[in-house]
Amino acid sequence: MLTQETKLLLIGQVTDISGIPIRTIRYYESLGLLKSSRRTEGGFRQFSLDVLTRLAFIKRAQNLGLSLEEIGNILQVYDQGQAPCGEIKEKLENKLLQIDHQIDQLLTLRSEIDGLLSGWKNNNRQHKDTICPIIQNTPQC
Repeated sequence: MLTQETKLLLIGQVTDISGIPIRTIRYYESLGLLKSSRRTEGGFRQFSLDVLTRLAFIKRAQNLGLSLEEIGNILQVYDQGQAPCGEIKEKLENKLLQIDHQIDQLLTLRSEIDGLLSGWKNNNRQHKDTICPIIQNTPQC
């Protein structure tokens, strides 16, 4: 009877293929995002090939603004044999709302700074208890 042995990668090989530093892979493993399949006799971590898919997913999800905690929750759903797409959709919708709120805040800040700069007067006189009157004499919102 022949058994097909699955190919396992050492952590250095995972780094070479994925471009993700060893330290990051170890960190992800400590968070439970990755699991090594086993260790060599010398104690080196060995990973199955699916670690590359997980790493690519983690990086893409991070680039979309998901936290490692959120990613961990998604991977738990996946590891239980369920499709996590519904959860991902909900999280991305929430990210959109957060981004829209941040954009509104930034536009307000931009308008405020633009107003300060358009009314700028070169005032070299030192005022007592004032670092810069342009900023300090502006009414607070």
